[in-house]
Amino acid sequence: MTDDEGDTLYQAVSSRDARFDGEFFFAVRTTGIYCRPSCPAVTPKRRNVAFFPTAAAAQGHGFRACRRCRPDAVPGSAEWDVRADVVGRAVRMIGDGVVDREGVPGLAVRLGYSTRQVQRQLTAELGAGPVALARAQRAHTARVLLQTTSLPVTEIAFAAGFASVRQFNDTIRAVYARTPTELRAETAGAAGPRAATTTGVPLRLAYRGPYAAAEVFDLLAAEALPGVEEVTGERGARTYRRTLRLPYGPGVVAVAEAAPGRWLEARLHLAELRDLTTAVHRLRRLLDLDADPHAVTERLGADPRLAAAVAARPGLRSPGAADPEEYALRTVLGPEESARVLAELGTPLDSPDGTLRALFPAPADLVGHPVAGPLARALVDGGLRLDPGADRDESARVLGAVPGVDARAAALIRIRSLGDPDVAVAGEAGEWAPWRSYAWRHLEFSQVSRV
Repeated sequence: MTDDEGDTLYQAVSSRDARFDGEFFFAVRTTGIYCRPSCPAVTPKRRNVAFFPTAAAAQGHGFRACRRCRPDAVPGSAEWDVRADVVGRAVRMIGDGVVDREGVPGLAVRLGYSTRQVQRQLTAELGAGPVALARAQRAHTARVLLQTTSLPVTEIAFAAGFASVRQFNDTIRAVYARTPTELRAETAGAAGPRAATTTGVPLRLAYRGPYAAAEVFDLLAAEALPGVEEVTGERGARTYRRTLRLPYGPGVVAVAEAAPGRWLEARLHLAELRDLTTAVHRLRRLLDLDADPHAVTERLGADPRLAAAVAARPGLRSPGAADPEEYALRTVLGPEESARVLAELGTPLDSPDGTLRALFPAPADLVGHPVAGPLARALVDGGLRLDPGADRDESARVLGAVPGVDARAAALIRIRSLGDPDVAVAGEAGEWAPWRSYAWRHLEFSQVSRV
């Protein structure tokens, strides 16, 4: 990093600019603590400050998380949602829990690279390798469980993805400079009684800048498949609920539309707490919580064709998919047939409130379906990947060859399931204008939802 680049980042720290939360972290050499740019503490002197691209990189240099600003809880960098290279794909898969479940070799196999190549590329760009990035994520998950649930510490260690209680204790001490017991005691009584496992895990899902929650919940309500999803309440105070098919078992999530400050309130009910990290990552992708609306406004607002729309709809997000394969199958089936196959083939589920009754059928359950069968077979055989680490170009090529998946359905699947920012879609009035569909993604998704 050049001195000029460092000075620019220091200006963001001096002004406590929340727009940069998650984009970089700064550490103070004299205190041994790292923070988010908007930390309310006294701004340190420039000569005492070091900058890091990730929390894991700061932790790897021996810095501890600030107790005031909780830098581990900031929104993720918007860059990793849109980048299609190996680093972007790796970051998304680590967020989805691949390293916790399959280790670094499993991550490398999914990426098509050697473990050494993955380690080298991530370290060069993020200042930390896959193990360190996964470790930072586990520490954050553990802190959430310690401070919001009444689970025993031993159960939390394994639920967060640690291989042993000793590894868990050592990591918590290194990251937070406290023992797990001390970290839990820190919030005793401050946030009310901790949740029992039967009442779910309460979460605050952080985002940056304005968030057009009403428009996002409008789209979710219009697309909701009864039994799997529902939106209840009046506009401005609605709750979105849905079932989740997760690696270790089913789950149910509830997200409130109305929320204070810079987060959405959510509650997760999981059959296996080991799925917490994965569930949160998929929920963030569904709600597009890591987007940078300031960058969108700056770039798109400069185009005279888009300026008025940008100004009229601040904070508009482009929802993804909580389950990429489910979204793809439902797109091909359509609402009525999706409801029929759910009733016939859905996996029954006992939800906390009883209104969500099933998981949508897995691809293996639909390989014989006359419409969705070819797509389901491509997903089951592994010829088509829609997971966070999929090669988008290869997935687009395979999608184009699947019988029954027309150009419009393929584009929607690429946008929503794969998070591809550069896809043009035919709308009700014909093809979209020729500017990059990044503009479409953030300004026109409500029209595309009327498929």
